[in-house]
Amino acid sequence: METEDHTSLKDVTLEHASKTTVLPRHFSTSPKHSLTTTPLPASSVSSPTNSWALLKTCNKHMEQSIHYLLNQQDPRGFWVAELEADSTLTSEYIMLRRMLHKVDPDKERKKVSYLKAAQCADGGWPIYYGGPSNISASVKAYFALKLAGISPDEPLMLNAREIILKMGGVVKTNVFTKIALALFDQYDWHGIPSIPPEIILLPKQFPGNIHSVSYWSRVVLVPLLIIYASQPVKQIPKENSIDELYVVPRDKVRIRKGPPFETDPRLVSWRNLFLLVDFALHLYSQRPLLPLRGFAIKKATDWMLERMQGNGGLGAIYPAMANSVLALHALGYETDHPLIGKALSEIEELEVESDDMLHLQPCFSPIWDTCLLTNALVESGLSQAHPALLKAGHWMLSKQTKKVGDWKISAPQAQPGGWSFQFENELYPDCDDTAVVLMALAKLNFPNKAEQRQAILRGLHWLLAMQSHDGGWASYDKDNNATMFNEHPFADHKSLIDHSTADIAGRVLELLGVLGFDQTFPPAQEAIAYLKNAQETNGSWYGRWGVNYIYGTWSVLAGLRSIGEDLSQPYICKAIHWLKETQHDDGGWGESCQSYTDPSLAGVGESTASQTAWALIGLLCAGEVKSDNVTRGIESLIRSQKSDGSWEESFHTGTGFPRVFYLRYHWYGQYFPLWALSMYQSLKTNTRLRADDIAKRNKAQKWYVQHFNKT
Repeated sequence: METEDHTSLKDVTLEHASKTTVLPRHFSTSPKHSLTTTPLPASSVSSPTNSWALLKTCNKHMEQSIHYLLNQQDPRGFWVAELEADSTLTSEYIMLRRMLHKVDPDKERKKVSYLKAAQCADGGWPIYYGGPSNISASVKAYFALKLAGISPDEPLMLNAREIILKMGGVVKTNVFTKIALALFDQYDWHGIPSIPPEIILLPKQFPGNIHSVSYWSRVVLVPLLIIYASQPVKQIPKENSIDELYVVPRDKVRIRKGPPFETDPRLVSWRNLFLLVDFALHLYSQRPLLPLRGFAIKKATDWMLERMQGNGGLGAIYPAMANSVLALHALGYETDHPLIGKALSEIEELEVESDDMLHLQPCFSPIWDTCLLTNALVESGLSQAHPALLKAGHWMLSKQTKKVGDWKISAPQAQPGGWSFQFENELYPDCDDTAVVLMALAKLNFPNKAEQRQAILRGLHWLLAMQSHDGGWASYDKDNNATMFNEHPFADHKSLIDHSTADIAGRVLELLGVLGFDQTFPPAQEAIAYLKNAQETNGSWYGRWGVNYIYGTWSVLAGLRSIGEDLSQPYICKAIHWLKETQHDDGGWGESCQSYTDPSLAGVGESTASQTAWALIGLLCAGEVKSDNVTRGIESLIRSQKSDGSWEESFHTGTGFPRVFYLRYHWYGQYFPLWALSMYQSLKTNTRLRADDIAKRNKAQKWYVQHFNKT
């Protein structure tokens, strides 16, 4: 699969692996950003007046970026940067350690420093950089600080209390916050939606069984079933309580009349039906059938313990890992039991510690960082057999899953072959990572072609088997689209399920094009139909896993170009127009997380390096390389690059759960700008992308196409 290197960067060979990459837990960061180098002033960057001068400048800045990124590679082959969330994880971590009587005073002091630094000017805590105070994040932070011994009379606590009460107090927090408070008797278990462990006994064919919800809900929920059954309470001193955060006295609160138990004004609705079911389950839980309850707890425990084997923790995400510890504790395991010790050690790996502060990241993102960066570096002109790329490729090959996971329930015909997001999450590969890894592998020139092709085939078979009946792809399961479950009072975060998304469908189309398929391939036809139906009226596409409409629109346009769609079609032109209309005066693009709650803010927000790069990639894929919008966007990226070859980016541009949980990938602002600059350079120099050459070769060889024609 070797193609000719056609840029001036083809001979870049840097000593990139000589220094050991420091893993995320040891990064020295502030809660908001880790890069402190001052950006180059606009006057110090050339402002070319013609395209060839711009191309020359672009090439220089690409070289700086490549040098910077190659020097970040771990000697084992992967790249990984910090994945930052918000203060809630650190608040919960303080609570967890207090619950278990496992407090490290020095680390707790650093967590307190982090929470203090993360506080907004109005006294609350946000869930994304630059965002407004959030009631749930603020209550968690306030309670965590009190548990850690911070006086409620300190100015930061007085300010926090004032804004929390203005936002409605404890009663207005989300379900997960209320569960965390109930563990310390700061909220009544009576006010938690009913989640009895008997839920796990529902057969797979029955609506509401644990496989009706997403992977992330499942691994969080099953330990909660165990916790809910015993409803443990840790008594704390009165001075640590948060009664002052109730707008009305706590004993006067009508606990099952407020959130999340509000009724739908329509008499007949899923919401009201689930409220009736919740009421019935609540009555049952007061006097459960003891033999059935015991059997359910055992089954939930077995399910959880099976998935805690190996490394990385339950589901390889912090909320599930923490719940697994609490569930074991509720079952009577001592805090020094090896299972609890192992789980806590896995959580400790998520710590990001500096001299003064400590916060927690939700998980690691090495496969995602590595596959995206590999694609960007290939497009930049590095040899497809460059040592850094082959080392990354072999590392990715070693991470292909070989075990059957929960996905087998929704796709029984599928066989293992996908990739997960984290270092270790064997049972939960996802379609997004799998598509981008396969793209990266297909672009490399491995010495062992047979191994390369077999890995790609296994991955592609798994990925195509995961296509949902609506033509799209979800992340972890097939046809996990029963949206009515988001009306359950437990699901106030509205992210209980894992439905098809436009961004992943675009990614799979991009992969299929790279492998030599075109729009006549039946799965591609179904995906294109899905995307046409999913397009917003303004021409954009919703971004489920990145913020937001810029992310979705880039992903789709890249896929449509790769698979061979006619770019002059009206629906594509509409998307191009939307991207052009949302460009900022500084030449960049930006969009706030607020667009998830208010779609009228689509494409509105301060310019960021990653979102500028996404918009540019979308326009370049749509044939707009000669447009003034692209020129201004490229100039914007060049102006904002720092002297070390990196870009500054403080904003959260990744999405965990819309409206609830956002992510700041510390290298989104690094490899996406390189990718955009590289695409511009390729198209201006050769009128085609490096990826186009690889796709052309694969299409001529017909190796993958003929394989699927036979099967």
